[in-house]
Amino acid sequence: MRRPIDSLFGRLALLVIAVLLLSHFAWFLLIRFERNQFQARYAVEEATFLVDAVRQHVKLTPNQPLPSRVRLVDPTSADIPPENPDLPGSLKRFADDVHDRMPAGSDVRIVGGRPPQLWVHEAGDRDWIVVPVQPLRPARPFDQMLIWLSSIFSLAVMCALFVAWRLQKPLTSLAQAVTRFGRGLPVPPLKERGPRELRQLTHGFNQMVQEVSRTENDRAVMLAGVAHDLRTPLARLRLRAEMMEEAKMRDGVVRDVDSMTHIVDQFLVFAHGGVDRSEPVEVDEQCERIARSYRAASTGAPSVQTELAAGAGFRLPAATLDRILSNLLENAHAYGAPPVHIETARTPAAWTLVVSDHGQGIAPQDLINASRPFVRLDPARGGNGHSGLGLAIVDRLVRRAGGVCEIGNQEGRGLRVLMTFPLEALPRTTAESEAVW
Repeated sequence: MRRPIDSLFGRLALLVIAVLLLSHFAWFLLIRFERNQFQARYAVEEATFLVDAVRQHVKLTPNQPLPSRVRLVDPTSADIPPENPDLPGSLKRFADDVHDRMPAGSDVRIVGGRPPQLWVHEAGDRDWIVVPVQPLRPARPFDQMLIWLSSIFSLAVMCALFVAWRLQKPLTSLAQAVTRFGRGLPVPPLKERGPRELRQLTHGFNQMVQEVSRTENDRAVMLAGVAHDLRTPLARLRLRAEMMEEAKMRDGVVRDVDSMTHIVDQFLVFAHGGVDRSEPVEVDEQCERIARSYRAASTGAPSVQTELAAGAGFRLPAATLDRILSNLLENAHAYGAPPVHIETARTPAAWTLVVSDHGQGIAPQDLINASRPFVRLDPARGGNGHSGLGLAIVDRLVRRAGGVCEIGNQEGRGLRVLMTFPLEALPRTTAESEAVW
């Protein structure tokens, strides 16, 4: 199961959202702190202005009454509050700020309540001036700044995700091209776009694909040419062998000619680099048909057994499937032991085709070289028309069909070749064939 966070776009999106969220949250806290500081300074300015206004009012118009919440208290009155060291921190800071704004020798006190009261007495005042303290942090039903920050955050996330998507899109195309190239499928040149490093990477990949394709084509042409040129003298050699009078010698020469012809045929199959355009067939039916032909050719107990459970949806090009099965069955009969099992199945993620035998399998240290061309795991197998191409041909055909081939041993039995094809293998292969041809 693919996890969105496991992709480059997912991780870029997570990083962008986390950075934007952290920066917006930090800005929100900073603005709230600065706003609280501004409100506290405003409250101090308002309180000092009110005290000065009361002092000017008493001095200029002593007969006019004061507002109801403002009073003058005689210094000898018993109502004067004492110093209160247990004031809340905000009120204590407020009293200190007001004291700093007053002339030297002023006395400033705060009396808690709703609202708190500010008591101020300067050196030249006759009475204490008592004024109410405005709320340092006025209550707000809803912070409008949250709406603005949410809007800006949403717009920034959308823009950042679009940029991240544009950045990872060339990498996605490059990753898909690498997967196709690894399976032996044709890879058209990629468009060089994106940042400079990504353009350099794409340019290098295009050059690598061109060089590898050119080398592969040269090798295939050379191999196919040599194999094709050998077929004519081999046919003449077989015809002359058939005309030999001594039966024992004739049979030996014919057998050697057949072995050489088989090697030439394998060369031609391995050198074939085109996409299979043969008609797709149901894998289960074709496997059963090939198994019946092998049973008919064998004597005694059936040499090929089938367990076909994939269903009608599993389809592959006929020529590709025939070459895969013929090479694996021939390899099993040459080096393994009967019976040979052909199994198909469908898993939640893929189709599977398995061919196994009851021989001794392949040594664990040789499994890594099993699918390499022209590699014989047993030097004694050099005769009998074997060139070390059987499993290599199977691996190449499976990869060209969009699948993966795994060669291994099974416990208590012989060699087991597991071929896994994605559920959309057939449509993709067919579309690629039309595009190439």
